[in-house]
Amino acid sequence: MASVSDWKVPSSVQPKPEDYAYDLEVALAGMVALRATVPADAFTAETLGTERAGNGVIIRGNGLILTIGYLITEADTIWLTLSDGRSVPGHVLGYDQETGFGLVQALAKLDMPALEFGQSAATSIGERVVIGGAGGRQHSVAARIVAKQEFAGYWEYVLDEAIFTAPAHPNWGGTGLIGPAGDLIGIGSLQLQQAVDKGPAQNINMIVPIDLLKPIFDDLLKFGRRNAPPRPWLGLYATEVENRLVIVGLADRGPAKRADLRTGDIVLAVAGTEVSDLAGLFRRIWARGQAGVEVPITVYRDGDTMELRVQSSERDRFLKGPSLH
Repeated sequence: MASVSDWKVPSSVQPKPEDYAYDLEVALAGMVALRATVPADAFTAETLGTERAGNGVIIRGNGLILTIGYLITEADTIWLTLSDGRSVPGHVLGYDQETGFGLVQALAKLDMPALEFGQSAATSIGERVVIGGAGGRQHSVAARIVAKQEFAGYWEYVLDEAIFTAPAHPNWGGTGLIGPAGDLIGIGSLQLQQAVDKGPAQNINMIVPIDLLKPIFDDLLKFGRRNAPPRPWLGLYATEVENRLVIVGLADRGPAKRADLRTGDIVLAVAGTEVSDLAGLFRRIWARGQAGVEVPITVYRDGDTMELRVQSSERDRFLKGPSLH
């Protein structure tokens, strides 16, 4: 992921103030650049790195920043660069594993505009939006919503309805999806390749809808996480290959690895119920109960079908918690 200083969005896809009914410059002034450092012994250091860079959005006048959680998971140092060029330290308030949202509190007075929450459910395919990045129009993309559909990520993650936009933002992590009213309707999470309108595959962004934050917002502020029993987590990475669910990786020291699940195993069923796609696999695991429950998984390996019983865990137990310096 490129840093804010060494890239620029092509002028042809930069948003133009006259194309929007709100004050585009004011809205983009609420975007910040975010840099995080993570200890080398952190659980996510190997997969996500120890130095992470992306974006965030000011959502409260007191310096509360909304971003995507993978940028700040296990971070021990956060620095925020504002649209006026100032850099200020930040502190991780919390993140939500189910949605992917993360909250950071700036440890300085910002005096910068904050974006109000919009309604992501009210948006429609084809609608004109802006993917706002730190650094103003030269770091933002004039885009449209090209799809609203289910998304399943290999790391035990499912959104019932994610928002997809094109053209893609090149520094997508933590970008703000600004709707037609100039409000915040989502946070950038991924870049994918997908065919749109039966055309050739193109780069698109996956956006986490802001409506998913609203029910858990107060919990994240108060507890640093949602105030609900955590889902069972197995620590497996799976993907769909030729209509088969294949395990492509295992979290070190995770429950699946301890239960002797292996890379290359083909997952056939969870607790006796056949599964045929990623979303179905993860939902069947979560349907077993809360973290700690045993999850029977049937796999095909080296010509044999076998059932392994995985004692699930809570993902957060493996992560370093935020610490205020």
